[in-house]
Amino acid sequence: MLLGQVIGTVVATRKEPELEGIKLLLVKGADVEGKATGGVIVCADAVGAGLGELVLYCAGSSARQTEVTKNKPVDHVIMAIVDEVTVAGDTRYKKS
Repeated sequence: MLLGQVIGTVVATRKEPELEGIKLLLVKGADVEGKATGGVIVCADAVGAGLGELVLYCAGSSARQTEVTKNKPVDHVIMAIVDEVTVAGDTRYKKS
């Protein structure tokens, strides 16, 4: 699992029929403070994430193991919205 921040959306009116109804979001890798740091990828959204939220996402075959993405042609999926990150007892991120 990886931490990322939702930075935008992707709209594709023409796509593989198996992707119909799946929201696509732009996610940038993030650190434990919730600050965007990495590259940008497109993720299928399995949990209803929104702009600016810190999320957990996964890649590869794991991305096809949620109810929303099962057996779909996706390589990245958002599978959780992060409420809090604590490192060694120190809260580094807390959703406002």
